Amino acid sequence: MTRRKFLKWLSIAPLTALLGGSFWARTPHKTNPYYTGPVTDHFNGQTFHNPNGVKPGKFTDLLKWQFKETKAKWPEHYPSDYTGTKPAAKIAGNKLHVTMIGHATMLIQTGWLNIITDPVLSERASPVQFFGPKRHNPPGVTFDDLPKIDLILLSHNHYDHLDLLTLEKLVQRDAPLIITPLGNDTIIHKAIKGANIKTGDWGDVIDISSQTKIHVEPCHHWSARGTKDRRMALWAAFVIETDGLKIYHIGDTGYHSGVNYKAVAEKHGSFDLAILPVGAYEPRWFMKGQHQNPYEAVEGFKLCNAKTAIGHHWGTFQLTNEEIDAPPKALAKALKDADILPERFNALSPGQVWVRQNLS
Repeated sequence: MTRRKFLKWLSIAPLTALLGGSFWARTPHKTNPYYTGPVTDHFNGQTFHNPNGVKPGKFTDLLKWQFKETKAKWPEHYPSDYTGTKPAAKIAGNKLHVTMIGHATMLIQTGWLNIITDPVLSERASPVQFFGPKRHNPPGVTFDDLPKIDLILLSHNHYDHLDLLTLEKLVQRDAPLIITPLGNDTIIHKAIKGANIKTGDWGDVIDISSQTKIHVEPCHHWSARGTKDRRMALWAAFVIETDGLKIYHIGDTGYHSGVNYKAVAEKHGSFDLAILPVGAYEPRWFMKGQHQNPYEAVEGFKLCNAKTAIGHHWGTFQLTNEEIDAPPKALAKALKDADILPERFNALSPGQVWVRQNLS
């Protein structure tokens, strides 16, 4: 084996925990180490699944992708024009500010609440900080410039979404409430003492205050932190309902024939804002089940009846084959083909702030 192939082989290890497969074909846990609960339509007593959905790829498919497909070469540095943003301490009433920090990490400010999604400010999305997918741009907001965080929405346990290093710093500094799907609390509690966590199953509602509720909703994805815990913690989308606003946030999802988008629209009616993933989608034969592409994101945007949308999950960590700027280009074309004004759906860069006011 050549040195190049050996290094590529090593690179599969952290990617398996993000995208599919099992690095070493080890026997999974006989019991779920994260969660124990009743059997449901998406939990069989040991593992979670997407009803009528697509399972994550097999290890042989992962090898085929890694050794027979060609990844676009990303530049070492992909700076954003907006890096260095310093958000306000609070945003009042039903005004709404959303700041892209990077990848799936968004700062949502409304109703005097500071909410952060899937906070990852570490250099790598990996089990270790000396190897694995590395940032191609710094966080758009530094940790020291983050306002006090009241609430963390943690969608699932992949390393590009659940970063224990960042979570620990936020817990120590701000003592925020963390809301996450079933089983992820075990992972966090084991690493971070004193974390204030509430878990939810799909369909659960968690009251934050008399004016603010968080709905835990289905999305089509999966979970794993290692080689033996595939689908043993749940994944989810969130609906933030506060002061007359409804915000639909998905950390990661496959399109799944639009099933979840239709269901959330039927349940909630419409949304002032949808925050949707638009990156990490090539090659389609391997990624389609778990990662929607920009065209599917636009279809989801239409199906969920959102007035406006923000695209995330692109341009920071190279996880898949597409070029670094392919997602916003494909999104622009998809919007044009669908006859949707481009200002209604923006793919944000790190540090970029999306502002909407007077939404009532």
